[in-house]
Amino acid sequence: MAQLWKGRFKKELAKETNDFNSSIGFDSRMFEQDIKGSIAHATMLGATGIIDKSESDKIVDGLNDILNDIKRGKLKIDMQAEDIHTFIEGELTARLGQTGKRLHTARSRNDQVALDIRLTLRDEIEEIVGKLKELVLVLCNKAEEHKATIMPGYTHLQRAQPITFGHHLMAYCAMILRDIDRLGDVKKRMNICPLGSGALAGTTYPLDRNMVADLLGFDDITYNSLDGVSDRDFCIELASALSIVMVHLSRFSEEIIMWCSWEFKFVELDDAFSTGSSIMPQKKNPDIAELVRGKSGRVFGDLTTLLTMMKGIALAYNKDMQEDKEAIFDAVDTVKMCLNAFTPMIDTMTVLKENMRNAAAKGFINATDCADYLVGKGLPFRDAYKCTGELVALCIDKGLTLESLPLEEYQKVCSLFDSEVYTAINLEKCVNDRKVVGSPCPENVMMQIKTARDKIQ
Repeated sequence: MAQLWKGRFKKELAKETNDFNSSIGFDSRMFEQDIKGSIAHATMLGATGIIDKSESDKIVDGLNDILNDIKRGKLKIDMQAEDIHTFIEGELTARLGQTGKRLHTARSRNDQVALDIRLTLRDEIEEIVGKLKELVLVLCNKAEEHKATIMPGYTHLQRAQPITFGHHLMAYCAMILRDIDRLGDVKKRMNICPLGSGALAGTTYPLDRNMVADLLGFDDITYNSLDGVSDRDFCIELASALSIVMVHLSRFSEEIIMWCSWEFKFVELDDAFSTGSSIMPQKKNPDIAELVRGKSGRVFGDLTTLLTMMKGIALAYNKDMQEDKEAIFDAVDTVKMCLNAFTPMIDTMTVLKENMRNAAAKGFINATDCADYLVGKGLPFRDAYKCTGELVALCIDKGLTLESLPLEEYQKVCSLFDSEVYTAINLEKCVNDRKVVGSPCPENVMMQIKTARDKIQ
């Protein structure tokens, strides 16, 4: 297929140059957005009288026919074309002749591609947000089921204080809700129409840029033509937001991997979302969680690619910017792939409540509650802390827990202890008494669940 810029050149393009220069392999996915942008542009050209209205109508009809033919499989995209813009315009010209050649009036591929990628990523954000909302719903349902399931909470990967599994899941839900908000912010700044910026300096034609923006659902237009064609902040912002999504999925995956191990055995993954070993018949591996954890680095790399690509580019458009699409599309596709597997994995996993409860009974995670019991008796917290620390050391020496330590041993350390201490350090009571907003008592977990469900409606 002939290049759109062939007139200046006397020699055919070397195959090596064409292969290196071509972007059809990755920008062909934007065919629908490219056609929709061209339909809006052609409609505006006819409405403003830049081209005859009858020709504008023919172009719009021709573009719609091409779109339908591609979607139905009747028309295959020519992977030898330089890019998707060249292919669509070439096909239109083949069908309409001279009329098709009028489509590119008052437009450059620079503002055209800036438009196409905004339209494409806008659609991708909607899809990713939808998948994140599905994960939020799964987390809320699982958290409601386990709002009172006791488990140890950790700091430094050491058992720290008693919480519930529902509360733990809602921590990840809070992260995902922030991800959804961030993607909404990215979309807001992305939803500005650059078409009309031309190659870099606008055009002498009397374009109605606001008409095109309205037709394509944009909130506004760009107001500097140089920036209009060379801005890729929205790609970087999206890659950054997606990187944070992957941080959250990777952290969650790390915990799933630990919880599946025999050392924890807090959860059992469904067979449909696990794999085995080629040599060890007993193995059941959390490969989905491990792959999600690994693929986070891939998305971080895409962000680094975009930052590095843009950092040294003088205004306005440079060919370096063709690299934006491979990086951001890879980040988008990776996140979608991870969510497609991760959400049903969480939805179908079995929670081993007794193992969680047994783990919570060890490690003195009710020690803070023991100290708070003494504070309730009038002892200053720092003194109560010291007394409880001595009791923990005593339990370790004797191979006991705070629950099994005899009352007389308590009273040797501090005379304020009485039999009510055993009620105070009961794990269920420890959790249920944490009623401050944001704490893990079941009522608060349900409040978090309601808030999350309301936010994604």
